[in-house]
Amino acid sequence: MTFQAPKGTKDIFGAEMEVWRKVEEILRNTARDYGFREIRTPVIEHTELFHRGVGDTTDIVQKEMYSFEDKAGRSISLRPELTASAARAYVEHGMKNLPQPVKLFYIGPNFRYENPQAGRYRQHHQFGVEIFGAASSEAEVEIISIGADLIERLGIGGVALYVNSIGCPECRGAYKAELAKFLSEKMDSLCGTCRQRFERNPLRILDCKTDECKRLLGSAPSMLDSLDEDCRAHFDGVLKTLSLLGIGCQVNPRIVRGLDYYTRTVFEFVESGGSGLTVIGGGRYDGLIGEVGGPPTPGAGFGMGIERLVLNMQNGADSAETAEGPAIFFANAGEPGLGKARALTFALRKAGVSAEYDLLGRSVKAQMKYADKINAARSVVIGDDELEKNEASVRNMRTGESSQIKINDISEIIRLTKS
Repeated sequence: MTFQAPKGTKDIFGAEMEVWRKVEEILRNTARDYGFREIRTPVIEHTELFHRGVGDTTDIVQKEMYSFEDKAGRSISLRPELTASAARAYVEHGMKNLPQPVKLFYIGPNFRYENPQAGRYRQHHQFGVEIFGAASSEAEVEIISIGADLIERLGIGGVALYVNSIGCPECRGAYKAELAKFLSEKMDSLCGTCRQRFERNPLRILDCKTDECKRLLGSAPSMLDSLDEDCRAHFDGVLKTLSLLGIGCQVNPRIVRGLDYYTRTVFEFVESGGSGLTVIGGGRYDGLIGEVGGPPTPGAGFGMGIERLVLNMQNGADSAETAEGPAIFFANAGEPGLGKARALTFALRKAGVSAEYDLLGRSVKAQMKYADKINAARSVVIGDDELEKNEASVRNMRTGESSQIKINDISEIIRLTKS
């Protein structure tokens, strides 16, 4: 009997793994440049955390969570997103007592039962940043600016930034009533999903991707017209500061995001080509900490799917890379040569140099073919003659050039591999 990975999951290895490593390195380095510190939260959480944090009206909670009862009868869920988990950690560990704001970043897997698509799986990986404890519009500018910087560092082209304000709960209530009145006259033309959303939360309808619903929403009232004075001033502050930093954006009143915890500013970095995929999405969520049991605490953050980043980089003109191989490969001829190749390999590894030798007893010719296949930077053949002379020829596998080394001089070999 053979097995395959479950639908919506995948194995990551080989050349693709090298792209992942490169992406994760850029993500971590950029986050640290902006003063964010890494947090790792459990893959499982109490289901109620997501009902309270993400929202009962969202598609995630309604349709997509992997939930089960543990042996003690508690409802447990694989986390569908990471912001609620970060908020739970902020409350549980008393981070309100730390110097504010608290700036966190994370990289990890999420789980959602949805139809797999390009760059999105049922187990997908997310990078995100969160700022807890900053109420001013500077917090949104901070997270949008790191998003713009990441897109540049990752070399992703053709991405546009769209921003909107969905106001605070007070001014949003009036808008919901106005939107519901508008939609009630068009119920027969809405898709089945949107008719269900109308009962739970009509704002979710603005996020519909079907062509007919998008056409109908073209004449819908705008949330921006319902903002109160404070929310309008806050949003204007975001737009003004982004302009001062030279970060271009477009106001799109149809952006609401798919999670109930958002307030005021929401934004998306969207591929402006044919795909229209969201690369980064986020915003402000001033009520989330309170929803998960903490004191009233402002927050803002974003998430980005790593699979989509990797797919984008693999499809880019300059993204094709071969997997990085060892700094040196020691081929051998005969039992004494094998012993020396083995000893040198382990000595170099202890010195922090990647090295390999043959494990299969192949011919020297086959060993050299193997060295080429694993992208070794240099190769050395060690046989009886080399042992007798204490000298061997090192071949640069990229250029074909050769140089001589003393095979008993580890420091010389180390210098050669790092030159």
